[in-house]
Amino acid sequence: IIFSILTQKYNGDLRLLFLIEMRLTADLIERVPQFTNPLRQRELDLRGNKISQIENLGITEDAFDCIDLSDNEISKLENFPLLQRLRMLLLHNNRLCRIANGLGKVLPGLQTLVLNNNHFKELSELDPLSSIPGLLRLSLVDNPVVKRPGYRFYVIAKCPKLKQLDFRKVKPKERKQAEDMFGSAAEVAEPAAKTFTPGEVHTEAPTGLLTEEQQEAIRAQIEAATSYEEITALEEKLLAGAPPS
Repeated sequence: IIFSILTQKYNGDLRLLFLIEMRLTADLIERVPQFTNPLRQRELDLRGNKISQIENLGITEDAFDCIDLSDNEISKLENFPLLQRLRMLLLHNNRLCRIANGLGKVLPGLQTLVLNNNHFKELSELDPLSSIPGLLRLSLVDNPVVKRPGYRFYVIAKCPKLKQLDFRKVKPKERKQAEDMFGSAAEVAEPAAKTFTPGEVHTEAPTGLLTEEQQEAIRAQIEAATSYEEITALEEKLLAGAPPS
């Protein structure tokens, strides 16, 4: 009946109908497919509905392990209710460019986040990912930000439990180098207390960390890189344990 009224009002122009149905309504949530996926997760399939913003997910009553919001028009990852059961969130092929602060407080159990082919451009736009405590798998393939100098190390430093980034395993050497370059998430949240003994002179850098001069040299070389190949070559050099002086 609703379909008939809308098509009559707009002279049967279905393009206008699609423009109207851009809200993530309770009715939409109730009528889209809900099933057990191959991973034996309860999944809510909201793909391809031209949804412009996330809303009304409280109607799900935290009944799903996986929510698929791919192929929509969402620009900001926000407005989630507390979903303690949610483990996987799929959002490829949207218009995402912002992530709400404190996302991990409402999605505390999230382990897999797929954000392929969105509009993230700057490394700082990814900072809120550090609030997701148990994030294990993250993909940002085909976002402009992946071409930013130091992207992979930056994300690894922000997400201390990450095991896979862009479908590539995070190696121990990468983790160490990321912490040397950008510090660990734990260090940023709670800096270690400094001690001082009168008359004592400290001349050596902490064991396992790059000196300030080495860090500056790394940043200078990354910023001077003019191609993705140069950045990759620098990363390989760093992982081999030979930081520039």
